[in-house]
Amino acid sequence: MNTENQIEFNKVKEIWSELAVTDYAKDKIKETWVFTDETRLRKELRDTTNSRRMIEKLGEPPLQNVSEMKEILDIAKKGNCLTPYQLTRVENILVAVDRIKDYLSRGRHYENSLAFYDENFNPIPELKEEIVRQIRNEAVDDKATKELFDIRSNIVSTEDAMKQKAEQVIRNNKDCMADTYYTLRNGRVCVPVKKECKFKVPGSVIDKSSTGSTFFIEPTGVAKLFEELQLFEIDEENEVYKILYALTAFVSDCIPVMEENIKMIEKLDLIFSKGRLSLELDCSEPVINTERRIALKEARHPLMDKEINVPLDFAMGDDIRGVVITGPNTGGKTIAIKTVMLNSIMAQCGLHVTCKEADICMNSDYLCDIGDGQSLSENLSTFSAHIKNVLDVLSHVNSDSFVIMDELGSGTDPAEGMGIAVAILEELRKSKANFLVTTHYPEIKDYAERTEHIVNARMTFDKETLKPTYRMLVGEAGESCAFYIADRLGMPENMLKTAVEAAYGVEAVEGYRFSNTGSMKKQSKGKIRKTKKATVDASMADMYSIGDSVMVFPEKKIAIVCEPVNEKGVLRVQMRDKKIWINHKRVKLHVKADRLYPEDYDFSIIFDSVETRKKRHDMDRKFTQETIIYSDD
Repeated sequence: MNTENQIEFNKVKEIWSELAVTDYAKDKIKETWVFTDETRLRKELRDTTNSRRMIEKLGEPPLQNVSEMKEILDIAKKGNCLTPYQLTRVENILVAVDRIKDYLSRGRHYENSLAFYDENFNPIPELKEEIVRQIRNEAVDDKATKELFDIRSNIVSTEDAMKQKAEQVIRNNKDCMADTYYTLRNGRVCVPVKKECKFKVPGSVIDKSSTGSTFFIEPTGVAKLFEELQLFEIDEENEVYKILYALTAFVSDCIPVMEENIKMIEKLDLIFSKGRLSLELDCSEPVINTERRIALKEARHPLMDKEINVPLDFAMGDDIRGVVITGPNTGGKTIAIKTVMLNSIMAQCGLHVTCKEADICMNSDYLCDIGDGQSLSENLSTFSAHIKNVLDVLSHVNSDSFVIMDELGSGTDPAEGMGIAVAILEELRKSKANFLVTTHYPEIKDYAERTEHIVNARMTFDKETLKPTYRMLVGEAGESCAFYIADRLGMPENMLKTAVEAAYGVEAVEGYRFSNTGSMKKQSKGKIRKTKKATVDASMADMYSIGDSVMVFPEKKIAIVCEPVNEKGVLRVQMRDKKIWINHKRVKLHVKADRLYPEDYDFSIIFDSVETRKKRHDMDRKFTQETIIYSDD
């Protein structure tokens, strides 16, 4: 069974996970389940309370995700050189550590025990200062070393000299130039020379225009300066690597301290995420006990809107180990038992609970069987799955377990389901576990009343408004509201009395008072009107015979009758190029068939094709695979 999903604790953890910053905390939240060690649980709850108080007093802690930092430290461990970008990330995390340390130290004024975590942080100011001094804007700063400053100064002066040399060549050879400005081609400073003058300007051709009319020449003087520039750039690259490797070595020396800082950031992120969840869901700190006692005041389901959620008051323990909840559908029974278990799980995970006050016992295990009480169809497969889950629950239950079951014994014959429900309750009672169950069976109410350590409870229902109030009353058995609902919706008294008698016997009828004493009014929607079948006069049916020549109107075309008039007054005629169905009122006898054709004349000669007549002839003489298809055309 998957209690976490059935009880919707997984959805609570999704909300919780969104409030965490580090990947480590998010992964830990996914794995979170109840603590069974009382000392550990009480510490977790103190951390949750202290983190919430610190957020309320000092605002959000300056935490950040450290996953990238772990990857950077792994690179440094392997001896690879860190890039300026990666060193900047190192600086950022050290700045964050410094801020977190300051944030926690301010919490000491409020005597918050979390504030003392500041002693576990080391911002390594020497490393931070070195990175700040030598890395700027994710690049090695010009003034990182005197050597680098001199090299880059030489690079700048050489580049300026190349440009000045190119401009001088342009001024001295104006007639040969295609333009008055130098240009860069393949990283080299060139002058634009006309095609016809390319031999007049000493230098190397680097490129030419798309039309071929202009050549881009690097003057000889510029080329010499370019060679000097390349040497300076090699020196620059070597000096930059020297600086980066030195900083990487510094980072490597600080890896143990950095890793400890990261672990503390992740640990605090997990702790503060619990405080954020408490604020997000408007929670309170629960009291934890080991005496099998549960007492909730104004408890809410954490996933429901607190503005519309009706608070639940619930208590069990001491002499009460089991609660049997009855009441009408949509009365909130399932939400009630989920609320109790969900708040218990949250408390035992070290979280605050969505209650005004809560005294919750520790449980060794949380077991549940929650089906869909709103299902429109319950069949054998549903019942089989239900019983399989119940047996799984009973195989794990012990005196320290907490069990909830919804719609106990549902999904089968009512009499047999009731018997199975009683047997399940008896096993739970013998296990001495805490349990809540919901049911519709009235016999279960009687069982709970006469059985030690088990009590009835009901979800209240407003008989005037026909609406559930979503409030639970422990110690009272629920009653069915079906008859009251039917009464309010207009079911006549005679029908209601019949229903009560069928359900509870003749004696029970006197105990009900119904407001709707009238009888059901019949409202007629009218009678069915049948379509009259069309009839054809016998004389009309004999009016036309096969082979008669008729005039078709309004076209006034001659046609031959193929089929006589049917019961709908329609006959079929052969036109020049097709056969059509036509109402008898649109034709007029032209010449009778007996005047046109001899007696026993074969009309298939007129109406059928040669191929069809041949097939029919073959069929009359012998067996054949041929078929004749008659079209409506």
